[in-house]
Amino acid sequence: MTQHDVTIPADHGINLGGTLYLPGGSGKHPAITMAHGYGGVKEQGAQQFAEAFANAGFVVLLHDHRNFGASGGTPRQDIDPWQQIADWRRVISYLESRPEVAADRIGLWGTSYAGGHALVLGATDCRLKAVVAQVPTISGFEQGRRRVAPEAAEALEESFAEDERAQLRGEAPRRIALVSADPTVAASYYDREAVDFYLQPIPDQIWQNSVTLRSMRAARMYEPGVWVERLSPTPLLMVVATEDTVTPADLALAAYERALEPKKLQLVPGGHFDPYTQHFALASGAAVAWFSQHLVESATHEAQRDYRTSTGNPAQRP
Repeated sequence: MTQHDVTIPADHGINLGGTLYLPGGSGKHPAITMAHGYGGVKEQGAQQFAEAFANAGFVVLLHDHRNFGASGGTPRQDIDPWQQIADWRRVISYLESRPEVAADRIGLWGTSYAGGHALVLGATDCRLKAVVAQVPTISGFEQGRRRVAPEAAEALEESFAEDERAQLRGEAPRRIALVSADPTVAASYYDREAVDFYLQPIPDQIWQNSVTLRSMRAARMYEPGVWVERLSPTPLLMVVATEDTVTPADLALAAYERALEPKKLQLVPGGHFDPYTQHFALASGAAVAWFSQHLVESATHEAQRDYRTSTGNPAQRP
């Protein structure tokens, strides 16, 4: 397996930065497109999944979202879920164009916030032949209601409104910390597991512990779970951490029940970040098996069926 830095042109002159992983062997390979979750960069937990997929024989493209990491765009650390989805379609188009890729066998893996994107893209982009949504965002409204105490909601809404007024005056979007262990510091997450995960050292990578305040407002408005019933017939694997409170497990399980076949549920013990750490083997193994089934084995079966049909022997036809 080898890896290469690549640049994908998006709109408005923005370039997306990514890492392309190429497995050994010649010819065209099935491929997986990947991205990280809310406020992260590709070096924060997703690289090990990309390496596992490449070692299993897939071409893998892991990209940073606009305004993050190796990708261009300003303001930095600004998150618009629908812009990220639009950019991801451009990444899929780039992956299709690669000579190493079997363009009719592309799957998508998204985690956390990007796990919500996986549901939207799986439901709306027919180029995808299999989807894995790991600990996905289902409902920004429900997550926000659980994360912000009712007595604090009014002040939060006023901060959103004042940020809008400030931008009208020509000021830059206001910022908050992405994670903080200090409850007096405005932040998206205070959970100890989130603080420990995001503040891990990242070699040779610039990452800021901040997001724009308007990113939080956009997250509270984002409802990717409404797309889950529309994803079929694209095969969906949902990986759910049983004690997840960041993207609550009960919301993910309810969404999984609404999803139509073909689908599969992989439960992982622990909280939101355990699929990246102590239960990485379980989460990555389930994803490898799912992509192998739907991007490799299904294609082999179709080829065998087409061959039998072309022989003209009725006894050998499916």
